[in-house]
Amino acid sequence: MDPYKALGVSRDASDSAIKQAYRKLAKEAHPDVNPGDASVAEKFKSVTAAYDLLGDKKKRQRFDNGEIDSDGRDRAPQFRHQRAGAGAGQPFEFGGFGGFGGFGDTEGLFARFFTDRQAAPQKKTGTNRTYPVNISFLDAARGTKPEITLAAGKKLKINIPAGIDEGQSIRLKNQGEPGIQGGPNGDVILKVHIVPHPYFTRNGDNIYVDVPVTLAEAVGGAKIEVPTIDGAVTVSIPKKSNSGNVLRLKGRGIKLAKSKQRGDQFIKLVVTLSGQTDAEFERFASEWEGDHPYDVRSSFSES
Repeated sequence: MDPYKALGVSRDASDSAIKQAYRKLAKEAHPDVNPGDASVAEKFKSVTAAYDLLGDKKKRQRFDNGEIDSDGRDRAPQFRHQRAGAGAGQPFEFGGFGGFGGFGDTEGLFARFFTDRQAAPQKKTGTNRTYPVNISFLDAARGTKPEITLAAGKKLKINIPAGIDEGQSIRLKNQGEPGIQGGPNGDVILKVHIVPHPYFTRNGDNIYVDVPVTLAEAVGGAKIEVPTIDGAVTVSIPKKSNSGNVLRLKGRGIKLAKSKQRGDQFIKLVVTLSGQTDAEFERFASEWEGDHPYDVRSSFSES
């Protein structure tokens, strides 16, 4: 049967008109609506087969050109010529109803238009899972590749980039809960927590550290070793340094993974007396100050 006749539409009908006709006829002739009626069931099969062909733009074009028959099978060249030569008012009819595959194959198509009866299962992305990850200050600064264990016991080696900051997240695609009805898996989201360092602190891309110096080093100057995130370096302490003086080590701070530049490290000097000062030292300090008096709190009175 000509699929256009099966749906009751003209050969120049629009795609929307074809779909509307199919919906109406399929609803009237569906086996669930007419149980036990063989003629109606046969009509439903032909209506569904017709829409399978005309509802597909490529198949419809091939049918109109005489390349395939109403079952979607390729036609011999002579039939194509005969079909292509038929006028719009003289459709070339083809017999046969093969290839319908039974009602089970048509129910999926019918369900698209009758969701009130039974909605078709929908693909759905799986649930995301969030895990906390604790790393050291130095690992955060330098980058690290720890191994983590997910809830299901799966072990993953992950890449934490250099310069990651407290509270940032890392997303692992498709490592979360399985999808539903063939949908994609969810993601794993790693929430990074950085364990504080005993003497380094961070502000942006810069590193800060308080460095104790002796009285002699502060007064006379000295070369001392200072820790950095890359290891110890030698730093020159200027003469007559005070507590609170800050030295800058350029390029010794944080380098972000996607940045060409690097932060700095700032060293704050903290003049520190020995816990073993004796009476001789105390007498010397008192006599020296008596000969060289100075007011270190003059700014308080000025304000």
